Amino acid sequence: MKHLIALLMLLPVLTAYGQTDETVYRLELGGGLGAAMNFTDVADKPGVAVAAVARLPIYPRMAAKLQFTYNSLKGNTTQAKGFLPARPDQAGPERLNHSVSGGVCDLSSLYELHFLPYGYVRDYKGHCRLVPYLQVGFGLTYGTAAQAFTPNIPLGAGLKYKVAERLNLGIDWLVHFTLNDKLDDLKAPLGISASGFRNKDHYSTLTLTLTYDLNPRCPTCNRND
Repeated sequence: MKHLIALLMLLPVLTAYGQTDETVYRLELGGGLGAAMNFTDVADKPGVAVAAVARLPIYPRMAAKLQFTYNSLKGNTTQAKGFLPARPDQAGPERLNHSVSGGVCDLSSLYELHFLPYGYVRDYKGHCRLVPYLQVGFGLTYGTAAQAFTPNIPLGAGLKYKVAERLNLGIDWLVHFTLNDKLDDLKAPLGISASGFRNKDHYSTLTLTLTYDLNPRCPTCNRND
């Protein structure tokens, strides 16, 4: 009887050590679809955002990501909340009538920090299939309306879920702070000069992403390879 009780007490430990490690994949590829909001001088309604995603898992708690996003940019200054004069150097009742129809292309390199270790098999490492994360990085923006390039700083958060061993579903939110005030083909309509990120055009995206794991690590090779 004593031996049976001891065996039952050791069973969870033996089960944990008896489990094989989860297969580690070195690359995720996929895409996303969602909504975009542009913070410019024109009244722009939420538009469509499409994304292509390449993620490189570093550890269960972090990953590097390269993401390309395109979102539409359409609007008119006559529908803006604030009054924009037709000529910033002259006061008068005439309102600026400027419309834009184009898009914003973004290529960002991002670092993801997971709140929990991400993985399909929980085992003794405590991997979780549903994991929130923070992300920050550096990006390049191209506005098609003004044919303008500018760097940007993307900041955001997300939530990802392992639907299957090699399939990942995520919700990704990013705000891009740019150094350009002409993504809407309109620069300083109030005649106020700006510096840094102040009074510049910014944009945000919220996308639903789906990625697939590729390039599994060889289980019989050196773990550091």
